[in-house]
Amino acid sequence: MALNYIWIGLFVIGVLVGVVKLVFLGDYEALPSMMDSTFEMSKMAFEMTLGLTGTLTLWMGILKIGEDSGLVNRLAKFLSPVLTKLFPDIPKNHPALGSIFMNISANMLGLDNAATPVGLKAMQELQSINDKKDTASNSMIMFLTLNTSGLTIIPVSIMAYRAKAGAADPTDIFIPLLLTTMCSTLVGLLVVSIYQRINLFQRAFVIMFAVIAALVAALFATIIGMGNEQMQHFCRLLTACLILGAIMIFICSGWRKKLNVYNSFIEGAKGGFNVAVSLIPYCVAILAAVGVFKASGSLQLLQDGVRSFVDWIGINSDFVDALPVALMKPLNGSGARGMMLECFASHGPDSFVGHLASVLQGSTDTTFYILAIYFGSVGIKKYRHSVACGLLADLAGMIAAVCFSYFFFA
Repeated sequence: MALNYIWIGLFVIGVLVGVVKLVFLGDYEALPSMMDSTFEMSKMAFEMTLGLTGTLTLWMGILKIGEDSGLVNRLAKFLSPVLTKLFPDIPKNHPALGSIFMNISANMLGLDNAATPVGLKAMQELQSINDKKDTASNSMIMFLTLNTSGLTIIPVSIMAYRAKAGAADPTDIFIPLLLTTMCSTLVGLLVVSIYQRINLFQRAFVIMFAVIAALVAALFATIIGMGNEQMQHFCRLLTACLILGAIMIFICSGWRKKLNVYNSFIEGAKGGFNVAVSLIPYCVAILAAVGVFKASGSLQLLQDGVRSFVDWIGINSDFVDALPVALMKPLNGSGARGMMLECFASHGPDSFVGHLASVLQGSTDTTFYILAIYFGSVGIKKYRHSVACGLLADLAGMIAAVCFSYFFFA
């Protein structure tokens, strides 16, 4: 519902501003330029979204190998000391834990909508052990907060969009995006734990946080003192090692289990095209509205107002041009994606704004959309503290995105 009003508002405000320009300023090109922008942005949305097909196909195939080989289940069991304490209401070895892990894994790989089917399955399994069928359980809220906080290890779709937009190094947002999503996830986990009175000082959590802190400290110790070009080369090498390493682990796992790895990959990859095609209407819709809003000058007026305020309070205002991505992200992923593509088109994918827009796009997930879809699929009407937890994680992710983008790209 929120996206419906936003979409209508972008068109209505844009057209009204164009009419004002025509009537009071005599700008006869305002309305024609807005009309042209709808066709241009629709074409761009189609080309950019269809360009994701290869990337989504690849990673959905790799995930299928992991699922068929049992690697996913083994990883879920390995993480069970943490998962069972995060979800104390879920019985041990319940299938919901495997579905939750699969969903989080797809999100970690940055597969966006590819994680949704597994997430809906996890919600159905959580609903089967929910005593109050119209009220969100603690396990549901924890699951969705971890989902909306958007922890991403390999931002596949964002790197694909950057490559399609002509970025010199599509992977250079890997490190800042990893650090950003870690911040949003940790804040989301902390907030939910406070609401649900989960003790985060248990041994399993302490070990997990210690490992995360050690990895982050090692990363910063490595890159501190590097020049910008040297740091970019290091991040590119690290990203390549992680991505290729993940692919090899999944393939070797299937080979070790004497699985027909090729057929398993093909079976999973078939869904990649369907996912990519399903995104086209959403991207066309929002980019057409954004095109009208921008061509009318409304977006520039909004950004100028925010920039003036930020400059007045003495803060660097370079981030303002990417602000629409941050504002749209909690509401709708396709809308935020459209805003990111608009930043690429206006400023270039390798500009500070292009980098920041990429990090903001991956900093969190679409809180309201996820809550509506996931809760709606199982008939949940009472969300309890899920909205507050999700939005606080979003805010932490947005602040971290701006800070890390200044550190790496300013």
